[in-house]
Amino acid sequence: MKRIVILGAGESGAGAAVLAKKQGFEVFVSDFGEIKDKYKKMLDDRQISWEEKQHTESLILNADEVIKSPGIPDKAPIVRALTEKGIPVISEIEFAGRYTDAKMICITGSNGKTTTTMLTYQTLKDAGLNVGLAGNVGDSLALQVAEKNFDYYVVELSSFQLDGMTEFKADIAILINITPDHLDRYDNEFQNYIDSKFRIVQNQTEKDAFIFWSGDPIIQKELKKRNIHSQFYPFAIERNEKTKAFVENNQLVINTLNTNFTMPISEISIKGRHNTLNSMAAGLTATILNIRKENIRQSFHDFKGVEHRLEYVATVKDVKYINDSKATNVNSCWYALQSIQTPIVLILGGKDKGNDYSEIEELVKEKVSTLIFLGADNSKLHKFFDGKVENIIDVNSMESCVKEAYKVAKPGETVLLSPCCASFDLFTDYEDRGKQFKKFVKEL
Repeated sequence: MKRIVILGAGESGAGAAVLAKKQGFEVFVSDFGEIKDKYKKMLDDRQISWEEKQHTESLILNADEVIKSPGIPDKAPIVRALTEKGIPVISEIEFAGRYTDAKMICITGSNGKTTTTMLTYQTLKDAGLNVGLAGNVGDSLALQVAEKNFDYYVVELSSFQLDGMTEFKADIAILINITPDHLDRYDNEFQNYIDSKFRIVQNQTEKDAFIFWSGDPIIQKELKKRNIHSQFYPFAIERNEKTKAFVENNQLVINTLNTNFTMPISEISIKGRHNTLNSMAAGLTATILNIRKENIRQSFHDFKGVEHRLEYVATVKDVKYINDSKATNVNSCWYALQSIQTPIVLILGGKDKGNDYSEIEELVKEKVSTLIFLGADNSKLHKFFDGKVENIIDVNSMESCVKEAYKVAKPGETVLLSPCCASFDLFTDYEDRGKQFKKFVKEL
């Protein structure tokens, strides 16, 4: 019997274990940290053996194949040991893809992928398609393949998930943008990260679709170097002879072989230029799947946006508080700063992933009245921003952060949590960081 070992027992690992067990494999799960109770129960209910707080090599290095959580870097000693022994290491998405014939709509990009994923999923679901939501959002793809029977999946993919994929194919691949991110995991080589993102189109044939933002200089450069077989669906704000979605006379226009769709930008529920681009990607997907125009319009009008992404929290004493905790890289923060028209009290900080803050330097100088650094180690932020903004405050808890923001923000200003960094130094994840921010703001 083939032995499958799963490293990491979070959402993707536990889901992969359930699917592997269902397929009749011998399954063992190993997590170097603690396993959450809900995942222990999931494994115990199915008689799947597991260990936590350790990786026992004798139980792992005898695997026929290993499914690795995207959070575990390739440099981890146990992964290196597996590679040296020639044991294949794949991602949960790659594994799940083997056991379903559902159509895969896969979305990646440095920024905007969750919003695009949620809007696409909502549009397909509202139109009555039998569709699941997976990847970085929703339940793990493997768990749904094991226990549900969807005809379509909308899958949000990080570069780490794409790294572990070789045979998997996206029927519709969406690449929103590429800006430097996670460079600490890519030997500080931007090209390695770009190559990772472009894995979204690997294995595509001329029957498949590739939707991308043609205004992205990195994507344009890469397209010239690569031989991609799928049908191209470029989108951009400005129309040219190739764009299939664009803006004209304040209307979002989608113009493909089988559809001519228009909708006033003012009627789309999510605002800002970046969200117009996200809407184009979702709209192109819907038209490729022949969803009726009225359905697309209705979904775009009703969509509520994504928690922790430019999420309005409250207005206190004429100061607006915005939770953008999902901004874990510099480019996300750039979008947030660009979209706010008032002076800003900006909260930055966390676990730095090799960030280059020069991208937001001009916007910070132009719009930010006070910087609040919220992190265990703010030295890199000080090195870059000292002398560029008059008022800089250091804090090391969300409670003191919100109190300081309340003290310094003037009426008419916006307090923006858009940290540019991962959250693991002081919080369990960006959601925990965002929830704490909202909690303390609501207590003001």
